[in-house]
Amino acid sequence: MTLLLDRVTFRYRRWERPVLSGFSYEVPDEGLTILLGPNGAGKSTTMSLLAGTVEPRAGRVLFKGSALTSADREYRRHVAWLPQKVPTSRQLTAREYVAYVAWLKGEDRSTAWDRAGSVLDQVGLADRSGQKTARLSGGQLRRVGIACALAHDARVILLDEPTAGLDPHQRTVFRDVLRKVAARIPVLMSTHDIADLADEATTVSLMDRGRILHHGGTRSFLEHARPDAAPGRQAESAYSVLMGLEATD
Repeated sequence: MTLLLDRVTFRYRRWERPVLSGFSYEVPDEGLTILLGPNGAGKSTTMSLLAGTVEPRAGRVLFKGSALTSADREYRRHVAWLPQKVPTSRQLTAREYVAYVAWLKGEDRSTAWDRAGSVLDQVGLADRSGQKTARLSGGQLRRVGIACALAHDARVILLDEPTAGLDPHQRTVFRDVLRKVAARIPVLMSTHDIADLADEATTVSLMDRGRILHHGGTRSFLEHARPDAAPGRQAESAYSVLMGLEATD
C-alpha cells in the first residue's frame, strides 16, 4: 500500500451535499490504473484529495501508512500530480521548467538540470528541450508534465484527464510514453473517455456519484460486456452494463 483514501468525506461548501462520503480508495502499487467515470462522478475530487491540493472534511489520506498533508516533505517528493491544465511558465524552456520543478521537489540545482535533460529524452522531447513552453502543443505539454514527475523520484503519478483536448496522434504518442512509465512507476489516470482504456491498463476503477462500481483487472472489467458486443466494443458495453445503462440478458 502506497497511497489511499480512508473513509473520507468531502464537500466544496458546507451547505452542499458531499461529493464523497465515507469513501475509501487505494491506488494500486503497480502498473497503469484507469479511474473511469462520467463527468460529475467524483474523479477529479478523488484525484485532488490524493494529490493533497484539497483536504478531506473527515477521514484520512494515507501515504505509506501514515496520515499526510501536502506540507509533508516526503509526500511532495514522491507523489507527482499532473492536473488537467499543466501549469508552466511561458518564459521558461522545457528543460528549465522541468529542472525548476525538480528543484522545488528537493533536488539540488545541478542534479535537477541533469535529470531534466535525461527525462525529456525519455518522453521523446529531447529536441524540444530548449524551446519555450509557450510554443509547445497540448500533447507536448502533457509529456513535459510526465517529465516533471520522473525528474524527482516519484513513487506514484496522478494524472487528471491528461488526454482531454488531444488529437488522435497526440493521444497515441502520450499513451506510448505512459505505457513505458507505468512499467516502472504506478500511475493513476482519471478519464471520462472509454477510449482511454488502453490494452496495457493493469487495473480499471469505474466510479459514479461518489461510489466505486468496479475495481479490478482490465480483463475482469471487460467480462461485464454483453455476449453480443461487437468486436472492439467490449469496453463500451462493459461500461454501459456496470453503469446500468445497458441490461444483460
